Amino acid sequence: VIRTLMERSAIYRRAMAPLMTYTGIVGLAGGVGGALLELGDLRAFIVYWSAIACIALGGSLVLVRRQALRDHEPFWSPPTRRVAQAMLPALAVGALLGPFGLLTPGTGSSGLPVGSLPELWMCFYGCALCGAGFFMPRGVKVLGWIFIVLGISLWGASPVWQDVLTPGTGNLLMAAAFGGLHLAYGIYLFFTEHRGNVL
Repeated sequence: VIRTLMERSAIYRRAMAPLMTYTGIVGLAGGVGGALLELGDLRAFIVYWSAIACIALGGSLVLVRRQALRDHEPFWSPPTRRVAQAMLPALAVGALLGPFGLLTPGTGSSGLPVGSLPELWMCFYGCALCGAGFFMPRGVKVLGWIFIVLGISLWGASPVWQDVLTPGTGNLLMAAAFGGLHLAYGIYLFFTEHRGNVL
């Protein structure tokens, strides 16, 4: 048990800062790119952000594998498996929202009519982070709750600002949430690493 806890703590501090920073940069770049592309409907929005998510996930796996090889540690260690299993249900549901959105009739060029997809993605991603937070220090869980509260708040305010949520503004919203929050947390981890595993 002690060895597992020490391994988990070491993996967290070594891996999370670059992962969060990389994911934040990808999210910001994706948001800016999506806004410049002026995506015209929900289907294009879903396909575009699904591709951005695959780039972020693929790059994160490469970073983790490179760190494991450099330190002569197994890539798919028991702590990594537990974290992946905790995150998988919420991530799977969030990922399935994309294909269901693509199959929904009436998703034309009038913006994002299907239940404000960015808010739902934020909520499910926040749930995934909270699940992972049970096996990590509390910082990941705090970030997860920030995503959940932000998603629910935007969902609750949707009657007020739903008319202005076009694919262009949706891209900026995704950039602020998935790019800005990850990047801010990654920078925080870099600057607080010497304090130990407090967060």
